[in-house]
Amino acid sequence: MKKMLLMVAGAGLLFASCAEGTKEKSTEVNNEVAEATMEIEAPVKEEVGTIVDVAVGNENFTTLVTAVKAAGLVETLASTGPFTVFAPTNDAFAKLPEGTVGTLVKPENKAMLTDILTYHVVSGKYMAGDVVEAIKANNGTFETNTVMGQKITLMMDGENVVIKDAKGGKSVIIMTDVAASNGVIHAIDTVIMPKA
Repeated sequence: MKKMLLMVAGAGLLFASCAEGTKEKSTEVNNEVAEATMEIEAPVKEEVGTIVDVAVGNENFTTLVTAVKAAGLVETLASTGPFTVFAPTNDAFAKLPEGTVGTLVKPENKAMLTDILTYHVVSGKYMAGDVVEAIKANNGTFETNTVMGQKITLMMDGENVVIKDAKGGKSVIIMTDVAASNGVIHAIDTVIMPKA
């Protein structure tokens, strides 16, 4: 009888030990499933698109996007870069004399349109802080070459950064640091013009 009790007790311990091991394994498996579920449920961070993608996704730049397509610059502005684009808003294009945009997007005016658009683009990525710093470091004005080849001059007017074009026209930067994967966009309130 004593032997029988010891055998039963031993079997009980063995069973309890197995049950404990199964319980630990079950807990481990549940933890792994929970971790895997958390990884799947974690929000996927959306990558910022190219300058063209960002412009297409912003209702303030529909005229600019139309012009970029007409000039055949989509591929260029979607390339690696980096670029800084001083992007005229729809309201900026609306300030041009009536019929100007319609004339510029015609195939026979592609070269002129390309010159105007690339005059709004600078090689390199210049955030608003970089621009202000460059203006201050250069006694209040900062000249830089555009992709088109002619210079623009940036200066401060109170708290605003103003761009002076080759013809003496001025445009105010009204929105800064719109991030893109291949550079940055600063929205401007007036189309700037190169010398003919």
